[in-house]
Amino acid sequence: MSNELIINSTQEGERIALLQDKRLIEYHFDRNDTNYAVGDIFLGTVKKVMPGLNAAFIDIGYQKDAFLHYGDLGEQFQTLAKWTRLVHGGKAPVAHLKGFPRDAALEKVGKMADIVKKGQQLLVQIVKEPISTKGPRLSSDLSMAGRYLVLIPFSDTISVSKKIVSRTERDRLKRLIASIKPDGFGVIIRTVAEGRDVAELDRDMTNMVAMWEQLYQNLRTAKPNDKVLGELGRTSSMLRDMLSDSFDAIHVDSQPMYEELRSYLQQIAPDRLDLLKLYTGKTKIFEQFDIEKQLKTLFGKTVTVPGGGYLVIEHTEALHVIDVNSGNKSNQQSDQEATALMVNLAAAKEVARQLRLRDMGGIVVVDFIDMRSADSRKKVEDTVQQIMARDRAKFTILPITKFGLLQITRQRVRPEQNITTTEVCPTCGGTGKITASILVTDEIDFSIDELLVNQNHSGLTLYVHPFLHAYYTKGLVSKQMKWYMKYYKWVKVVKDTSLGLTDYRIHDERGEEIELHSRAAEINSLQDRDDESDD
Repeated sequence: MSNELIINSTQEGERIALLQDKRLIEYHFDRNDTNYAVGDIFLGTVKKVMPGLNAAFIDIGYQKDAFLHYGDLGEQFQTLAKWTRLVHGGKAPVAHLKGFPRDAALEKVGKMADIVKKGQQLLVQIVKEPISTKGPRLSSDLSMAGRYLVLIPFSDTISVSKKIVSRTERDRLKRLIASIKPDGFGVIIRTVAEGRDVAELDRDMTNMVAMWEQLYQNLRTAKPNDKVLGELGRTSSMLRDMLSDSFDAIHVDSQPMYEELRSYLQQIAPDRLDLLKLYTGKTKIFEQFDIEKQLKTLFGKTVTVPGGGYLVIEHTEALHVIDVNSGNKSNQQSDQEATALMVNLAAAKEVARQLRLRDMGGIVVVDFIDMRSADSRKKVEDTVQQIMARDRAKFTILPITKFGLLQITRQRVRPEQNITTTEVCPTCGGTGKITASILVTDEIDFSIDELLVNQNHSGLTLYVHPFLHAYYTKGLVSKQMKWYMKYYKWVKVVKDTSLGLTDYRIHDERGEEIELHSRAAEINSLQDRDDESDD
């Protein structure tokens, strides 16, 4: 099974696609203006304590106050609060925690009003990004995630992921970590640490300790509501969490992002640098890897299922509902139970894929086609469980009910990915009235003539819908060749499936888009003048 990470850099941020055997299974958009990501640590200010909720609202600079529950304070909250006061007041000369006196552990059952006060400044970490009308969800139980380890300040505990089942391996990892971890820190050993040698683990530990020292330096001069430590970007964090021996390639189309990822890989996995490749093809990277088309077909309300059938996906305020339909499969099998099982098994795989692809969280109800057999229902449940086992988010799956409903809860820490698959008419802008579509070629000809003759451009690149691309490039003497014979300048024509049929863009020799205005009015006036001259 091949895994490829495709990264497309845009002005708004990075579009990240994870392909498994060329099929899209994860899609993320890491926006440049996202300042409140999971893992970011802020110096927050208590705005309001809510005894009824046993929680507090914290100001971290977001338009809505963030939410901090008593249960998310962490056992060492009092020690962290004391350390924060000392560092921020310039009374803690070093970042390490060796010998730092600890207060008593916080009681598991207590009252927020007895612990924090209005106006108090706290170190808090985002555990859930702002979603819909809700602000971020916070925790004061800080942690710094590396590739193999998670560093926990003010703790001495070493714990191992439950997914590492070998007793020998668990004991080996604990011994190694105990020999390299600094005093005053606890460590969680992640699943991917299984089989790793001490050099790799020590390098990861060194990186996380450096992060803690950076937090210390930033906290000394931080102002209220400042971010004191930022989590890695979405791209780097995906590499950190997912990079494994099954990865075949990481394709990037931007030189700065290539250098950033190369530097990060040099830190965490220098032996995997050969995976990183800078894409320099003429076709857009998402077009080259057939991602643009998959995005259009996979994010709509209706999604087809390979082999027949389709899903209808509805989103409500409280939950997500997915309805499974047999489509034309109902006419191909005489056995109703066999038909239902066949369609449901295929749909189960697509449902698991859609949850991960759209990053759907909260409660999800799947309405499968009714099956009488308990064995059939169990097969469908097992299929969903098997496919979702690769999902990094936490989830719970309940057995299929007698009504054919499967209930899933999936961890939600970020807003759901949603892509508009319908297109607004590029000519009318959604008004329902357009100029004659046949004029688009005249409009393009007018623009080319204006740019090549009057503005003396050269090296133009014309981006058009595939239908128009065929019109300009096919034939013994193509329209593209006629332009060359007329202007003695070559115009490159590139197809772009993201454009509408009557939409087009022209880039100059430096690759920058030329701002164009509609030529329909000019064309009409020219035609009117020609008609008048004929008269």
